Amino acid sequence: MIRQVVAPVARAQRAATIAARVPRAFSTTAPIRTTAGGNNALPARKPVGAFRGGLFGFLLGTVTAGASVYYYVLKEYRVSNEMLTDDIYSLQNASQKLNKYITELETKLDNLHKK
Repeated sequence: MIRQVVAPVARAQRAATIAARVPRAFSTTAPIRTTAGGNNALPARKPVGAFRGGLFGFLLGTVTAGASVYYYVLKEYRVSNEMLTDDIYSLQNASQKLNKYITELETKLDNLHKK
């Protein structure tokens, strides 16, 4: 019987101590939250979905990587093309020297046969 009388009192005391321990929520008044026109201070933004954000990031990364690879390959192509052109000119110069040397030898040989 005492339990029936004491239990509601103990429950009420326990609820009062729990309510005292709960921190009070901070809030501002309505005039501070609104601007002079009565609108909210920040406009409502449409959230960007994860799919659209991920797709945009993927496309941006792909375009950036593709452009960097394109310019790298273009630079390498120009360097190799210049090296090949230099090699062709040096080969042409060497073949002209060889041709000149052979014609000199032939003229000397012809002069020796005529004597």
